[in-house]
Amino acid sequence: MHRVVAILAACVLLAGCSTTRRLAPGETRYTGVGKFDVHTAGGEKVPTALLDNLKEASNCDANDYIIAPFIKIPLGLWVYNNWNDSAKGIKGAIYNWLVKPNVLISEVRPEMRVKLMEQILDNNGYFGSTATYDIAYSKHNDRKAAIDYTLNVSEPYRLDSIIYLGGDSKINRYIDSVAKKSPYLKKGEVFSVDSLAAERIRIVNSMRNKGYYYFRPEYIEFQADSLINPGSIAVKLSIAGNVPQMAKLQYRTGNIYTTVLRNSKSFAGTPDTMKTRRGDVIVMRPAKLRKNLIPSCITFREGKLFSVRDMNRTQTRFSRLGIFGNIQIQPIPTDTSAANPTLDVYNFVQFEDPMEASIEVNATSKSNSYLGPGLILGLSNNNIFGGGERLSVQLNANYEWQTGRNRGSVFNSYEFGVNATLAFPRLLAPKFVKRSNRDINWTTLNLGASILNRPHFFKLAEFNAGITYEWRGGRHSVNSFTPFKLTYNKLITTTHEFDSIMAQNPAVALSFQSQFIPQLSYTYTYDRFFERERINGITFTATFTEAGNVFDGIWRACGVKGEKKLFGTPFSQFVKGQAQLVYNRRLVKGSDQWLVSRILIGAAHAYGNSQEVPYSEQFYIGGANSIRAFTVRSIGPGSYRAPVSMRDGYFDQTGTFKLELNTEYRFPIISVLHGAVFVDAGNIWLLKNDPMRPGGALNGKTFFKDIALGTGIGLRVDIGMMVIRGDLGYGLHVPYDNGSSHYFNIPFKDAFAFHLAIGYPF
Repeated sequence: MHRVVAILAACVLLAGCSTTRRLAPGETRYTGVGKFDVHTAGGEKVPTALLDNLKEASNCDANDYIIAPFIKIPLGLWVYNNWNDSAKGIKGAIYNWLVKPNVLISEVRPEMRVKLMEQILDNNGYFGSTATYDIAYSKHNDRKAAIDYTLNVSEPYRLDSIIYLGGDSKINRYIDSVAKKSPYLKKGEVFSVDSLAAERIRIVNSMRNKGYYYFRPEYIEFQADSLINPGSIAVKLSIAGNVPQMAKLQYRTGNIYTTVLRNSKSFAGTPDTMKTRRGDVIVMRPAKLRKNLIPSCITFREGKLFSVRDMNRTQTRFSRLGIFGNIQIQPIPTDTSAANPTLDVYNFVQFEDPMEASIEVNATSKSNSYLGPGLILGLSNNNIFGGGERLSVQLNANYEWQTGRNRGSVFNSYEFGVNATLAFPRLLAPKFVKRSNRDINWTTLNLGASILNRPHFFKLAEFNAGITYEWRGGRHSVNSFTPFKLTYNKLITTTHEFDSIMAQNPAVALSFQSQFIPQLSYTYTYDRFFERERINGITFTATFTEAGNVFDGIWRACGVKGEKKLFGTPFSQFVKGQAQLVYNRRLVKGSDQWLVSRILIGAAHAYGNSQEVPYSEQFYIGGANSIRAFTVRSIGPGSYRAPVSMRDGYFDQTGTFKLELNTEYRFPIISVLHGAVFVDAGNIWLLKNDPMRPGGALNGKTFFKDIALGTGIGLRVDIGMMVIRGDLGYGLHVPYDNGSSHYFNIPFKDAFAFHLAIGYPF
């Protein structure tokens, strides 16, 4: 704490040091934009997007060095004014890293910026508007000054009439048909050069998807006339006079050729030509390739109007297979003088090495004094049968030992498992199952096994197998359906201590019993940004799972009553649902400052053949991707707190209802180093009352008091393909009684939790 105070004091001292010492006579240091006043003629507010553009035109970075959110200290400028610029070695390197020379008023050129603002207003229909500026000198130092801007905005000019191309030519009729469907070209809309430019692009994109491949946006012209009706704008649509003849032609798809190159650099291979329903495929042999794989990726159709959309879809399909590196698509015109000119399509793809290996090492430290390393080894073949099939095998291993007074030499915790998946780039389902041909659909077979050993308590084995279908429902949505997954949990051995705990808590004991879990689940994901500038975005994920209902129906049809078993072992029956919404908001246009928030809610309920939801399917909270002020399974359910003798086992830190709320401000610091400030809240509860866990049931009267609260700061190294994250959480409120009568009831020394992880938490 004393060190933090010392650092803050040093920052204050630095802020007070001279930052104008090296200014030449007559120079003034720029400190930023002061006032930014906007006055409108009719009192109507300027649109937010336009106001942002005007502020961006006025903005020029001053000498503020951000060291934390909302704290700006001109550290680089202080170094420039007070350090020796001829320093060598480490001091010289630090000087070059931190130094920021003075930004001068003369360099900002405010007279140019007000002209730019007036131009922006003219381009958006506010003709006759004016922008002015004033130099606002500091009261304490007249060698420092901000710039105040004042904008007087006139009434906007609006569109009065739209004059289309007309004429009988095919290209004119098509352009007019697209323009008449414009969301902007309507009477009463405010004139905007940017909107007209966007309209040109929209029209041309539509044309290029209807065979006019060589047509470009610069061939479309809009002429604006404000004299026909003063105060309004008449817009006339026209085609430029320099449009080449080949751009006016509407092409159809001709012959399709695809060349598949080997990944080997030793020799090109021997060409082997295959006739397919999507043109000729030339494969450089030897190569492992199924005949129908290439045609399944090509969306072009011979004789169909040529479409840029087909180019993009074909490129995407080749890329999503994950087996090709270099992908090129090139259309070549044939006889442009023909009545129906065509474009031959040449596709070039090159194999990547199908074998991939990965290794991930991590370390964990838990509040029950367990410490240890973890290892994940992965090996995959991305084209095992020549049809883009992916075979992946992953080995997971974790080992922990207990430190402190209770440490032992033989009773250590470990977990290891193996998981194998085989994914096919198509739906292996009956033909009557509806599927989309726009994107690649995936079928994944999964087989896995694991063993979990907890010292002094139990050893648990789990086996699972299943099949999952995944397909895209649209540009922004993904569907995942698991029609069958069977999991078998087997409690191999238990200790006397574990048996005693289970005897005292029958509800927890039922969740640990050996059982089959036959599941069916569906997950829907929707992910999109709402603006081209990627300012506001959401990701919504919802999962529904049911277990045992199909088996229960079959057993009932066969006349079985009471507890139903599979191979002598009962199977679980429950329903479970979970939904998560993540909202991303870019705080400053064009910057990397984000406010990211998440709300997560989930519930599970056992019935029929089960009295409790299996332990592996219950919810828990805390950890690196949850409430970061607490370790995994260290709080809940509700206000319940396990007795001291049971806390090391964590058997009862699960529930059947979960609510979690997170908000995180992310900001860049320097280069690949980013920072974050976050607030997390939430808890888990029981939907069924358990007398052995008092306070654990969901209760409206104590709901808000039961929500744990934490905050913290984080550092992230974002290198694009991977993010290494360290978060220091600080607990503010725990839901259980710890002897404090205050809401902020966590002692300072017990409030911290550190998490090291890979990837963003949400």
